[in-house]
Amino acid sequence: MTAARSALSSAAPLVHCLTNTVVQTLTANALLAVGAAPAMVDEPREAEGFAAVASAVLVNVGTVNQRTAEAMRLAARSASAAGTPWVLDPVAVGGLAFRTELAAELLRSRPAVVRGNASEVLALAGAGSGGRGVDSTATADDALEAAVALAGRTGGVVAVSGEVDVVTDGTRTVRIGGGSVLLTRTTGAGCALGALVAAYVAATGDPLTGAVAAHAHVALAAEAAAAAGPGPGTFAPLWLDALDGIRDLSTAQVTA
Repeated sequence: MTAARSALSSAAPLVHCLTNTVVQTLTANALLAVGAAPAMVDEPREAEGFAAVASAVLVNVGTVNQRTAEAMRLAARSASAAGTPWVLDPVAVGGLAFRTELAAELLRSRPAVVRGNASEVLALAGAGSGGRGVDSTATADDALEAAVALAGRTGGVVAVSGEVDVVTDGTRTVRIGGGSVLLTRTTGAGCALGALVAAYVAATGDPLTGAVAAHAHVALAAEAAAAAGPGPGTFAPLWLDALDGIRDLSTAQVTA
């Protein structure tokens, strides 16, 4: 984990983010805090070319519309063709038909990592109908069997966020504990995590290592922020400060 943190600092990966309008600022700031570089390019006429030259791509369907959906299709296909790792964040998939069909279509471009909550992963795997909006109604371990199956279909990694995060490549499974409940009361923390997964995968060259390191980094920063502030109003800026300050991930609660 410490080597992954060092790799991220050295590589300073450029992460092309096609993400939802609610979380763009927090996502960009989180990437900057860990030493990566954000680019929020979601114009269809630019997305295809930019995805091919970025270090990694994040596709987050949180506030998707017809225009951004086309940009996501082009970016995912371009990244796949160029060998650029890309991350799919299937926000609220299962409950809404348009994004559910889009996410299923995007899977064909073989994301390096699918990162979502348990209800989203269950729905994407065809084993559930989604959660309550963006909130999960299942635990990460409830979605483990579906995550393993989904990893087998994509040939990549599936990361399930929860009280204890679960990351699997279909063969190996890693759990990451810790963090803070305040992450769930901060708009966009999970979406920013998807961007950090993309950054770490680009820096380490390994989807499983990158996904685990990103979750460990976020958890450690959340613990530090929660200890320093009284509630959600102060949590977000303290979390960004902590993301910046953490150089050693070896104390994270990671079990294989």
